[in-house]
Amino acid sequence: MIFGRSNRKRFGRVTVVAAHDIFMAALAFELSVWTRYQTYGAPQDFFFLWEATLIFAVVGGLVFWWGGLYRGIWHYASFTDLAAIARAVTVAVLVFLPILFVLTRLQDLPRSSLIIAWPVLILLLAGPRLAYRLFKDGNLNAVLERDSDPRVPVLVVGAGDAADAFIREMSRSRLAGYRVVGIVDNKPGRIGRDIRGVRVWGDIASIPAVVERLAKKGRRPQRLILASHKLDAAAVRGLLDTATGLGMTLARLPKMTEFQQDARGPVSFHGAGLDIRPVDMEDLLGRPQKVLDRDAVSNLIGGKRVLVTGAGGTIGGELLRQIAELGPARIALFDNGEYNLYLADLELSERHADIPRDAILGDVRDEARLDVAFRQVRPELVFHAAAFKHVPLTESNPVEAVLTNVIGTRNTANACRRHGVETMVLISTDKAVNPSSVMGATKRLAESYCQALSVAGGSAGAAGTRFATVRFGNVLGSTGSVVPLFQRQIASGGPITVTHEDVTRYFMTTREAVELVLQASALPDADRNGGGKIFVLDMGEPIRIQDLARQMIRLAGLRPDRDIEIVFTGLRPGEKLQEEIFHRKEELAPTTGDGILLAAPRVMDLDLLEPQIERLEASARGRDAEETMRLLKTLVPEYDAAPATPARSAVSE
Repeated sequence: MIFGRSNRKRFGRVTVVAAHDIFMAALAFELSVWTRYQTYGAPQDFFFLWEATLIFAVVGGLVFWWGGLYRGIWHYASFTDLAAIARAVTVAVLVFLPILFVLTRLQDLPRSSLIIAWPVLILLLAGPRLAYRLFKDGNLNAVLERDSDPRVPVLVVGAGDAADAFIREMSRSRLAGYRVVGIVDNKPGRIGRDIRGVRVWGDIASIPAVVERLAKKGRRPQRLILASHKLDAAAVRGLLDTATGLGMTLARLPKMTEFQQDARGPVSFHGAGLDIRPVDMEDLLGRPQKVLDRDAVSNLIGGKRVLVTGAGGTIGGELLRQIAELGPARIALFDNGEYNLYLADLELSERHADIPRDAILGDVRDEARLDVAFRQVRPELVFHAAAFKHVPLTESNPVEAVLTNVIGTRNTANACRRHGVETMVLISTDKAVNPSSVMGATKRLAESYCQALSVAGGSAGAAGTRFATVRFGNVLGSTGSVVPLFQRQIASGGPITVTHEDVTRYFMTTREAVELVLQASALPDADRNGGGKIFVLDMGEPIRIQDLARQMIRLAGLRPDRDIEIVFTGLRPGEKLQEEIFHRKEELAPTTGDGILLAAPRVMDLDLLEPQIERLEASARGRDAEETMRLLKTLVPEYDAAPATPARSAVSE
């Protein structure tokens, strides 16, 4: 077939618009002639000059096609389109006049009727377009915007609402630093059409050809701006590679839901609304992000008293933000870091001043302090995020890691049982699977204790505290993540340090990780399957850290191995090349929660485990590092300490 379905659809739309404009040309001519004869006092019937009407309509249709009136998208009709219509009508009248003179010597045609036809036709062509835009947007201000000439030419990816808003803001702001010279979009029906006078030149795959075409016109874009948020991570990575290959940088517009608008008027480009932002690393994740079942989570959180340990950390802080949105009766923030606790409490006070809260300074190692806090708050839900998570630091400070990660978790879990907490959720890590580090081994032992309590307490439906453990990998942008480290190294001119050229890690965004933690906590009893299980978040495919570093360098508009060097420093003590999210002997089962699996590892008997942990605590509080490590390896038999590897020279790709 000559035309595909999308081409036929586009051809049909263009035909309708052309028919509309030709009809309006004929109508405008007839109205102007009729009006002029009425003022003569010699009224005539309609169409008594039908030959002239036909000629005017044909001339108008051809001129309108030449003038590009059929390329405009009515949803984004603007002052630019109005100016184009005025130009096209002027040309049509000037072309029609000599043609009719040659054919009829202007017999019976009042000359002044053409002067009347000019504004009438402009009104008939522009009116429906602007009315359609007004109907769609409900805002006349968006229609009457005029182009300006900003300095930096840019190419926009995505011909949608965000692109229209960006072009409009660039045209009306005298301080705008960008000039949109073209758009690309994968919708065939929009290719070849205009938004506010800016052409949709082709699809995303044709960006190199579009850039070359614009360069020949003296309008070569210097930056690629992503205005579509429907592209998957692979497509965004492809855009990054394309931009890098063309010597351009890649940026993005915020989502329309992020645009800020206040009572004084529409969104502002120079505020936080339409500012061009760097492409985030989360945009490059190789999988779609999961969607939270807000009804189930609201039923878990709404109207409850909630306590979060480690509230000043990355995960703890995000837990506070999302929990506060779900209408808890009270929130308690528990942390041993005074400044981080102050910041977390300040943020809650600014965003949710109506929610009662308690900022409690304390250490989970201190069982007596936990009891005081639990009596004060009487929590119904506890999220235990307090932990030491930095692998190299816990390797050199194993006793402190044991006291916080193991003893602190035991103290918190026991406090939950004593004070009748409904549910305690332990935040764990993929490093607890076949641990090679002190951090991983201590988190695995913390998992074991909560599992033992869960099994000892009976089935999930039994009375008493329910213990849930949620395990996931690295969080983009967290304090222990490589992302902030790479950002600092890029800002200082490099080099970027990567431990090994083949090291990989699982990554999630902070928001997605916490959403899935809440989702796992709210799963129905059928998914808990008797207690003792661990909820494992689906992390997708692991990401090679070297690739992550190269992508971040390119996002900064620089070239890996040229502008920023990558140096391989060797694996540090306790680090593995690849992390795992479940043990080979853990039987995985799906749950009703999207992106959540259930792992059934070996469960230790609580009566046997408790005295062993007491011995571990005694050696740790006595600062006997050697005995502490011996007991830790006994309690976590799969713990196999990984030695450091020597540094290797940088490898260029």
